[in-house]
Parts: sequence; structure tokens; C-alpha cells
Amino acid sequence: MRKAGSATGTTDAANASGSSDSERLVNVVSSANLPNPLDAVGRAARQAAYLMAGCSTRRKNDLLYKLADLFQERSFAILEANAKDLEAGRKNGLSQAALDMLFLNEARLLGIAENVRQVALARDPVGEILEGRQLDNGIMLTRARVPLGVLAAVYVAGPDITADLAALGLKSGNAVILRGGPEMAHTNAAMTAVIREALKAESFPADAVQTITDPDETLLAALLRLDRHVDLLIQRGGGAALRDLCREQSRIPVITGIVGRCHIFVDATARELESLEVIANAKIQRPTSCNAVETVLVHRKIAAEFLPRLAAHLGGYGVTLHCSPEAMAHLTGRQNCLPVFKGDYDREWLGPDLNLHVVSGLEEAMSHIREHGSGHSEAILTETGENAEHFAREVDAAAVYVNCSTRFTDGGQFGLGGEASINTGKLHARGPMGLEALTTYKWVGVGNYTTR
Repeated sequence: MRKAGSATGTTDAANASGSSDSERLVNVVSSANLPNPLDAVGRAARQAAYLMAGCSTRRKNDLLYKLADLFQERSFAILEANAKDLEAGRKNGLSQAALDMLFLNEARLLGIAENVRQVALARDPVGEILEGRQLDNGIMLTRARVPLGVLAAVYVAGPDITADLAALGLKSGNAVILRGGPEMAHTNAAMTAVIREALKAESFPADAVQTITDPDETLLAALLRLDRHVDLLIQRGGGAALRDLCREQSRIPVITGIVGRCHIFVDATARELESLEVIANAKIQRPTSCNAVETVLVHRKIAAEFLPRLAAHLGGYGVTLHCSPEAMAHLTGRQNCLPVFKGDYDREWLGPDLNLHVVSGLEEAMSHIREHGSGHSEAILTETGENAEHFAREVDAAAVYVNCSTRFTDGGQFGLGGEASINTGKLHARGPMGLEALTTYKWVGVGNYTTR
């Protein structure tokens, strides 16, 4: 096992285990005043970022195509590593939702490779001239997109996240430091080995992608203090404890997100059969995703007819319904219906569970969303144009849908080639963060030995 802090390519994590206990992690960060054990990692990433920033689009695309091919060619090693993580996860009591996010097979690995190819096909924002004008003093002033520099990411469970972050980071001309959860240590090590193989094969700096797989939580603390070298920290998953830790303790500008609590409001004029299918898709297509619906709000005028049909429809998929008193009054005796508790409206079920709540109309639906939503994705099903426009205008979320499933909030679905995160905040990007969100800009002035 490599010593803590020697995380350049990967750090061995055969004994991967860890806790997201917020108080203990905060104490780790607060007491970490010694020289940063990840300084060498940061320095190497910064040096790689200088080289990445000058790479042409063609070279970066060739790299991504090579990486996609290697993900398929090295599938045996990756799946073997993933099997070790899955076995350890089951022994350690990892939830079914977490196991599903961690799980890889040939089909999912093929999907990961295809996603990398989609990033290669996406437009490269680096070098784009956002505006240009000539000043009265003769200087030609332009504003152009440039890479952010060094990105760091703290996340859990998803091998697809590793591939997305690496591919998007590289295409946008950045270097990347990854710190996945200890539950995916073997998988991350195997995938990073493939990424670095592709970098070397295409004559890129291998340290453009580095992974910290050692579960030692002092390394997480060290990463949060690596502001000398890292320009942006992205946090994905891991629950409230990890999110709060990153927000409160990071010295690096941080984006946290991927908290769902998505809603669908079924208006009185919504088409019933189509609404049943949209809700089922939003709940069942991948219930462990952050864009899965967690609460359905039903207009009181249609509740008596619509709710029993919705319960029957979702019952066929094994969905458990957590019902408000008024909703339960229409669903008496159904085995898949339970009373809702107040805290249920503020949780992500991330599984086959769904809250049902009856509202008097659009205003009450939007009020409920304001109180319990996370700013991720909200939808209305309606045939009333005025209500659709009002909902789209007034609901404050990264993505708002009219007569659509919430499952579309995704970088790939939005044509971004993938996503580094889904930011539910408002700075500096919002919603699925594609390539443009991993860039900044700089002003360039060209004069004729001009003085002020």
C-alpha cells in the first residue's frame, strides 16, 4: 500500500472503508494544519493543466476516442475490479441504491465508452470569442473562453462519474484530481489506469488525471485545502454530511449539487393516460438518479379518479406510495399505500417510493415546491397554456418541464456530451454542467504600443 499522500495515478485502497460522519470529518479538516500531503499531486496537476490548455481540439478528440476504445479493450480488468468493490459493498451493508450506482457490466461499460465518444463529438468551447470591440483608444479588446485550470471532484459510487469528469475535464483543457468514495476504490483505480494509459499513448501529460483512492479521511481534508493548486471543487453525492463539509471547510470555490427532491404537478386538465406514463417514467426508469421524481402533487378536482389509477399503475412496478391524509382517503385498503410523514417531503427516496399530496391548484403546488424542492427539476402536466407559462416562469429550479418527465435533466440528454455535475445553485453555472461550465474567460487587448 502506498503511503497516504502519494496519490498521483492512484493510491491503493484494498482496505477501503470510511464514514461520512459529519462531525468527525469536520474535526479532521479543522485539525489538518500540517504541510499538505497532497501538495505534490496539486503541483503535478497544475503543470499538466498548463500543457492541456494549449492542446488543439483535434488532439483532445483523438485522446478521447483512444480512451473510449481502451475502456472496451480493458473491460475485463475494470469489471474484475468492480466485482471486488461490489462484494465488499454487500459485506459492508451498502444500500441497494448505492450498489446499483456502483454496478458495472459489459453493457454499462459500453455506455460509458459511448459517452466519452459523445464528448469528443461535442463542440470545444476553448478559444471561442465571446465578444470583441475596438475601444476609442484603438485597442482591439476581445473576451475568449479558456480552461479553468485544475478541477477537483469529491463523489461517491458511480464509475460513470469517473469517466464523465475525466472526459469533460480533458476536452475543456483542464487537469483533474478525482476523489471517489472508498466503496469504488478498486473500480476507480482500474479506470484511472486506463485513462492514464490513453494519456501516455497520445503523448499527453499522464498527471492530467489523478485519482485519490486511499480511504484515509485526512486526504479528503488535504484536498479541501489544496486551493494553491486547484481552481474549482465539484462535490457529487455522499449525502448532507459530505455536502456540508465541502461547503463549510473547502478553501477552494466549490459547487455542490445532485440533490433531487423533484416534483410533478398533475393539473386538473392533464391527460390522464399520458400523465400515468410520464410519472412512471420519472419514478421507475432509474429510481436511484437525482432527477427521479420523489413527490407527485395532484389537483383536488381530479384526485378521486386519478389517484386510484395512479396507485394501480405504479403498483405494477412495485412502487410504495406515501400518501397525505387527503390522498389516503382516495386509496383506502391499497397495500402499496402508507401514510406520509412530514420529513418524507424533504428526502430523496432514491428507490421505488413516492410521495403523493393533494393540492387545491397551481398556487398551492408551487408553494409546496418552494418549501420542499431543492432547485433541481420540477414539472407540470397540463393542457392549460396559462398554467404552463405561469409554472415555467415562477418555479425556481435549474430545469422546469411542461408535459415532460424530470428524467431529462442530464448532460447527455441536453446535448452537452455529458455532465460534470448538476448544479442546483446559481453560480457560476446552473443545471447540467457541460464543457462550457468548465471554462472561464479572459480579456485580450491588442494595441499599437498604446499607453493610457
